[in-house]
Amino acid sequence: MTATPSATRVDADVIRRLPKAVLHDHLDGGLRPATVVELAAEVGHTLPTTDPDELAAWYFEAANSGDLVRYIATFEHTLAVLQSREGLLRAAEEYVLDLAADGVVYGEVRYAPELNTNGGLSLAEVVETVQEGLAAGMAKAAAAGTPVRVGTLLCGMRMFDRVREAADLAVAFRDAGVVGFDIAGAEAGFPAADHLDAFEHLRRESVPFTIHAGEADGLSSIHQALQICGAQRIGHGVRITDDIVDGKLGRLAGWVRDRRIALEMCPTSNLQTGAATSIAEHPITALKDLGFRVTLNTDNRLVSGTTMTREMSLLVEEAGWTVEDLRTVTVNALKSAFIPFDERKALIEDVVLPGYAL
Repeated sequence: MTATPSATRVDADVIRRLPKAVLHDHLDGGLRPATVVELAAEVGHTLPTTDPDELAAWYFEAANSGDLVRYIATFEHTLAVLQSREGLLRAAEEYVLDLAADGVVYGEVRYAPELNTNGGLSLAEVVETVQEGLAAGMAKAAAAGTPVRVGTLLCGMRMFDRVREAADLAVAFRDAGVVGFDIAGAEAGFPAADHLDAFEHLRRESVPFTIHAGEADGLSSIHQALQICGAQRIGHGVRITDDIVDGKLGRLAGWVRDRRIALEMCPTSNLQTGAATSIAEHPITALKDLGFRVTLNTDNRLVSGTTMTREMSLLVEEAGWTVEDLRTVTVNALKSAFIPFDERKALIEDVVLPGYAL
């Protein structure tokens, strides 16, 4: 008879072995430090330091400002090395292999193709190249006995004017590895509804999408993302707690919980941008306990100096999470993944649940 997950001691080795799922992870925020150094040298881009360990530390410190705009500014250096076919291929392949090494069995990677065209690649060529790199990574991971399924979300940048083009790309590549859409960038002052035509187009074409909301902006951004734009998931969404008083849910919070709208929560990243004050008091725990469909994510592994194993470990150590809690958020993620139901069901029943039967 196997022990119940909640009765199992959760140590680092256990967490490392657990199957994981991540829905909110940016390609350009997750490069290996050594890769950034090598690619920067090839393209002649100047970095704060050329020592990989020092560069990793620089990213973490620079992003740890409590300000979303400054956090986003750290992407200057990773984007600089992702303007060529070679850079994109390498980053995408290594992305998959790094997920596999972290015990991730399903991941959704997101990026904005418009930010990768300075080297002369077209938007379509960017997407094709990233998909080629992801496929190579998945093949290598499978051959090594650590298979991982990775789907792509294409992003539009909410402060620019090419969101509809990105949405068109998501429609065009939905049978070639792209599973959904997102808008990213600074939230405050750039409402999602400014791009309503893109979201209406996606709905007409049956392409699912998530929207960054409720991180640097308040409840109104979550309401707009859901009730005006029609998002199926919310990126971050920590500010939904503004609609909960003494455990009593307001109308919007009730809608999010009752409709099982997944919240893509990223604890370490939220600490860095000032959206949360500590891991122990991060809203993910209270929302989990209230029955919301919370999911656990890394956001930007290089910029936040994190992995899924680290995010899980922090919640165990500082917020008292059990293996059962980790299983819950993993199953939540797969239930809300943007891949077909039969694939989600198979991953839950054949991979995740057996992996948590410790």
